[in-house]
Amino acid sequence: MSLFYEDLDPGRVLDAGARVLTAQDIERFAELSGDHNPLHTDEAYARGTVFGSRVAHGALGIAVVTGLVSAAGFTRESLIALTGIAWRFRAPVRAGDTVAAELRVAERRDGGRADGGTVVFAVTVRNQRGEVVQEGELRELVRKRGG
Repeated sequence: MSLFYEDLDPGRVLDAGARVLTAQDIERFAELSGDHNPLHTDEAYARGTVFGSRVAHGALGIAVVTGLVSAAGFTRESLIALTGIAWRFRAPVRAGDTVAAELRVAERRDGGRADGGTVVFAVTVRNQRGEVVQEGELRELVRKRGG
């Protein structure tokens, strides 16, 4: 289901689905990013912190959300560019957590472009207990029909 600028009315809610975050995901992200902070990579160290166990990188949560959005295909045929991200980390995400993303169209601006306009998605990320673990905004330049 590819949506275009005209389809994304403010207030529209889109379910991007969910996925389980694994210990292997955290380890692979540490390798890819170069962020080997022991909060993410050393269970013995992490047990002695306020978190009580290893936690996922905050940026891994963002990456998982953008992956969920891509897999959902909302703008597969209409995305011109991701133009910005504003994000907040509300609670830790751990290996074994299921993260689910919901998008709400917060704003739509034409900006005078013939081919597309800006869409701001307010994103809420919840774990399997329904707790908000991350939230923020994704700004996308989305193609208009025929644009």
